[in-house]
Amino acid sequence: MFTKLSKAAVSAAALAAAVAMAAPAPASAASDPLRCARTTVHFDLAKGQTPENIALGPDGTAYVTLAKARQVAAVSRHGGVRVLATLPEPADGGIRTPALGFPLTTGVVRAQDGTLYFLYATGTADLTGVWRLRPGGRPQRIAALPATGLPNGLALDARTRTLYVTDSILGTVWRVAASSGTASAWSTDPALAPAGFLGANGLKIHNGALWATNLDKGTIVRIPLLADGRAGTARVTATGLTGIDDFAFTGDGDGDGDGDGDGDGDGDGDGDQIIAALNTVNQVALIRPDGTRTIVLTAADGLQGPTSIALRGNTVHVISAAYLTARDPNLILAHLGS
Repeated sequence: MFTKLSKAAVSAAALAAAVAMAAPAPASAASDPLRCARTTVHFDLAKGQTPENIALGPDGTAYVTLAKARQVAAVSRHGGVRVLATLPEPADGGIRTPALGFPLTTGVVRAQDGTLYFLYATGTADLTGVWRLRPGGRPQRIAALPATGLPNGLALDARTRTLYVTDSILGTVWRVAASSGTASAWSTDPALAPAGFLGANGLKIHNGALWATNLDKGTIVRIPLLADGRAGTARVTATGLTGIDDFAFTGDGDGDGDGDGDGDGDGDGDGDQIIAALNTVNQVALIRPDGTRTIVLTAADGLQGPTSIALRGNTVHVISAAYLTARDPNLILAHLGS
């Protein structure tokens, strides 16, 4: 769920978006239905603290992956940052990581027992895949994924203890059994494929379907989760979303990472509006069920290349990694509603 630029290879689309991001923002402050945006945490860019993805705990703790630092951290309600785990660096330094050339932690979800699941992409077969961190424990890889891919977005179906992973290079959604670590390709629909840089990105489970973004194509894709666990026919539900990264449904305000809004992973949340991070154009958009959208946050609100969104009740959490601005990776809170 991210838009990152390697030193060696950057897509033309990303470069164009970087220029666009430097232009004056169309909105000057948080717009309805978001209000009272404020920056609550400033991460340390010098330490590689580029927040990539976020999951919320019931006590208000935010769990974030710090991509370039290869870390998972807990951010307290008062803004304190505590590193929970630092993953081993690949023997080659991660130079074979597809599209980027550096190793990074990406998607993260939290299970009800406090276990964190997260992704690590390194370009090496010994480290790339799904990792687990139990409370008080040490990180361990539970599922290997192809070193030629880039595991990015992560969602958890708590009902079946199944993890789903987007691969931005291979244009695939992987299905991983949390209990056994068995991984299989769940969907390889063409709507997930990249178009020059990175394809399938952010991922959520909602209303009986998996929803994924495609960075290169600027789209949101809905794939039904059939009764037998197979993938249904993919359908593009929104287009024209330049630089789209991760997102959240407004009806899924429990923040537990399963995307259903009630904490049990059954996908019956009732809100079909999406709040999405548009990384390269430095905006957050509210996307309605008919695909129309309103820009609700911009650089004027403190955004620095937003990468991920999470909701707890009416509080919207937005993390920015500052990949393009290289200034102030941060966490912004805003109020949803009147």
